[in-house]
Amino acid sequence: MEDSTFYCKDYLVSGEMYRLERWKHYDILKTEPVPENLSAYYKSESYISHTDASKSFTEKLYNIVKTYMLQKKVGWILKEKSAGKLLDIGAGTGDFLKAASRYFKVEGVEPSKVAREKAQKKHLRLKKKLSEISDKYNIITMWHVLEHVPNLEQQFKEFHRLLNDDGLLVIAVPNYKSKDADIYKEYWAAYDVPRHLWHFSKKGIQTLFFENGFQLFHSKGLKFDSFYVSMLSENHRADKQNLFKAFKNGLKSNLSAARSGEYSSMVYFFKKTSK
Repeated sequence: MEDSTFYCKDYLVSGEMYRLERWKHYDILKTEPVPENLSAYYKSESYISHTDASKSFTEKLYNIVKTYMLQKKVGWILKEKSAGKLLDIGAGTGDFLKAASRYFKVEGVEPSKVAREKAQKKHLRLKKKLSEISDKYNIITMWHVLEHVPNLEQQFKEFHRLLNDDGLLVIAVPNYKSKDADIYKEYWAAYDVPRHLWHFSKKGIQTLFFENGFQLFHSKGLKFDSFYVSMLSENHRADKQNLFKAFKNGLKSNLSAARSGEYSSMVYFFKKTSK
């Protein structure tokens, strides 16, 4: 999307329309207006990051890919840090922490009571808020969480407070400059308004983090996300699943990203540049 402002619909809960505007001088979009009671917009059985359900085809596919990607994510981190304390912010039902606990001492934060209760069944006790944590960590991860954070300025303060000076910060977010975002436009499922308050590009997130004391030193594309997001986007655009078209557009996005580096979702690896 090259326009500075456009509109998207909440397909999951309310059916309401939201405005996406360029934010400050960054290559980042912001959702407006932000609902006063944002937590109400997460109350859906379809909100997949807070459930372990595996009933529908989409849920089954999501969980198969999730299991594979958990090991990949842990492997990426092990290449940078082979041991230490890891904090996962927005830990959901705790699957990543469970996988990471084989190699690291892990802790997690998750505001959803439902998700925390599911994590507890996996022998993980998650904190409700970051303010409950006072320790320092070698690694902090946020897997598709930063786009949900209401106050980015406060979030950066917490990163500096909680991360060791030689620590690793790993952030995964959707990329609105990807080919699948361009194909589906306002129907692109990863806009997910109003739950997604921020919409990042590769350039935008690099500039934002650098100005807040973090240097990007590596990034990777999450190649499966283009297929999953395309499946959901087909539902938004045509009110039905077209698996062939979704697969074709997901593949088209990844082939485009192989040249441009702009994958549907990106993982960014940062280190501190200031204390």
